[in-house]
Amino acid sequence: MTYHLSKTLVLVGLMGAGKTAVGTLLASRLGVPFVDSDQEMVRAANMSIAEIFERDGEPFFRLKETQVLERLLKGPPCVLSTGGGAYLSAENRRLISEFGVAVWLKADLDLLWDRVKHKDTRPLLRVPDPKGKLKELLDSRLPYYQKAEVVVEAERGLSLEHMTDKVLNALLNSPVSGVEEVGR
Repeated sequence: MTYHLSKTLVLVGLMGAGKTAVGTLLASRLGVPFVDSDQEMVRAANMSIAEIFERDGEPFFRLKETQVLERLLKGPPCVLSTGGGAYLSAENRRLISEFGVAVWLKADLDLLWDRVKHKDTRPLLRVPDPKGKLKELLDSRLPYYQKAEVVVEAERGLSLEHMTDKVLNALLNSPVSGVEEVGR
């Protein structure tokens, strides 16, 4: 099957939701580029996300994140993975709504924790109680993530391929996704 993508698919959700893994495979299936907004930030700043947070603080990071998102959203359609906090910004949500479609990869706390607990690349989890912090982040961000046009629930034990199938099916069944089948 081949597909036509008329706007950028913006994957949103908390760290560990699968935005990079699912996004990479989804982009491959759709025949479009995969872009990670955090990696674009790293490339532009020539330092890690953690280093940007440490040196310049979160407000500076969020400003640069919006600038990177706007540039990417105004480019050719792609699958775009965003950092977990990107969708909290009203300006980012407006840009995503205008130039793309938000796809929330929804996962529960235990699944997210299983996926991130062994990684030390998450600056927001460098605290005495990282699972408690993850729960706090999830609880505070749910009202924002729920605004996404397409929601796909992650399931424990679901392979990457099956989760990507699930996302693709949700996109094909959404009138706003901008994804169409164009032939075999």
